[in-house]
Amino acid sequence: MSELDDLYQEVILDHNKSPRNFRAIADADHKAEGYNPLCGDQVTIYLKMEDGTIRDISFQGSGCAISKASASLMTAELKGKTAAQAQRLFDSVHQMLTGECDERKEGQGLGKLTILSGVCKFPARVKCASLAWHTVKSALKGEGAPATTE
Repeated sequence: MSELDDLYQEVILDHNKSPRNFRAIADADHKAEGYNPLCGDQVTIYLKMEDGTIRDISFQGSGCAISKASASLMTAELKGKTAAQAQRLFDSVHQMLTGECDERKEGQGLGKLTILSGVCKFPARVKCASLAWHTVKSALKGEGAPATTE
């Protein structure tokens, strides 16, 4: 197993055991629910926006370790970003998760989110890792229907 694979497992387990921003925001002005019908992951994303910037973001829900870790990493990364920056980050992460795995290109410019690049080696887990991202995109757009990974 490579050092990156070891780190991947370590970070996923840490964020699953002690997820960052795992709480409801009582006065959230954006909220969306997401569901992965393949494995039953469920997530609710809460956003507090101010002048087009994500001032606070959190999540609640249940799911596998990859789903929870991805949501935890996502909330930590998106806090303080504008809606446009969040959209660009969604696009980059989605491409990283669904693209062909290329050791030279995995996660370029994504900082700590690069750790999720290992998910592309396990196609069945891509929907687990992308659920929170699809849900935050829905929350930012104000869509009423639950986000799904279908």
